[in-house]
Amino acid sequence: MRGAAGYFRRFRHAMRGIPKAPLVIIVIFFIAAIFADLMPLSNPEIGQPRERLLPPCWEEKGTTQHPLGTDTMGRDMLSRLVYGARISLFVSFSAVILALCFGTAVGVCSGFLGGLFDQLIMRFTDAWLSIPAIMLGILLAVVVGPSALNIVVIIAVLFWTRYARLTRGETLSLKTSDFVQLATVAGVSKSRIIIRHIVPNVMNSVITLASMEIGIVIVAEASLSFLGVGVPSPKPAWGLMLAEGRTSLFTGQWWLVVFPGIAMAMMVMSFNLVGDWLRRRLDPNFRNIVE
Repeated sequence: MRGAAGYFRRFRHAMRGIPKAPLVIIVIFFIAAIFADLMPLSNPEIGQPRERLLPPCWEEKGTTQHPLGTDTMGRDMLSRLVYGARISLFVSFSAVILALCFGTAVGVCSGFLGGLFDQLIMRFTDAWLSIPAIMLGILLAVVVGPSALNIVVIIAVLFWTRYARLTRGETLSLKTSDFVQLATVAGVSKSRIIIRHIVPNVMNSVITLASMEIGIVIVAEASLSFLGVGVPSPKPAWGLMLAEGRTSLFTGQWWLVVFPGIAMAMMVMSFNLVGDWLRRRLDPNFRNIVE
């Protein structure tokens, strides 16, 4: 019991200052996305033509069977929002993890090995960063075709350079530190130094960047879906829902755009606020101020 109390106190101290409302919103989205199949929801991809464009339940002609109304094909909006959260979270986390792993490996190797290899990698990284991300994403999506897995790979390809530049700079600083120099003098192999000494010391910065990137990736996935080169119809991607409902916005069917827009804005804002808190907790310069 005493050990459990100690763990609980340390957990409370570590979570001190975290924005509670954004954390609750993120948890709700995660629970909805994970347990969507267990909820009493309609099929998000199949609708009833006779139920098309029903308004939310609090408006005239609305029904409690479809609390947030239906779209132009009679599909339940609440069901599509919940399953859309699953797609957004799957794409964003998968893409961020893939970009993180590849970019960190490239950045650490480039900074530690140096020389011509470092120059080639950094020049390629600079050139890659100079290309507009959305334009390159559209081009790649057109080439490989629209699907959730393809969008994961495309977004990872777009964002790995940020992790490469960050970890390369951190590695250049760590390479001259005493513990790395001692390990080199002791005859420790380069691969072991990278795995045991460099990578653990850059992970705080990498995790902080990843937490800030999740919201950006959610917007990027929604943008590609909105433009028709992302997650294909009839999948309930939020960007695709916005694209399908934009023509109905001026004819009175406001819920087709407002609800997906609110859901996306809440998720992106929540991840940004939690990511900012995580940056202040993990960055030593901010940590001293927080403590």
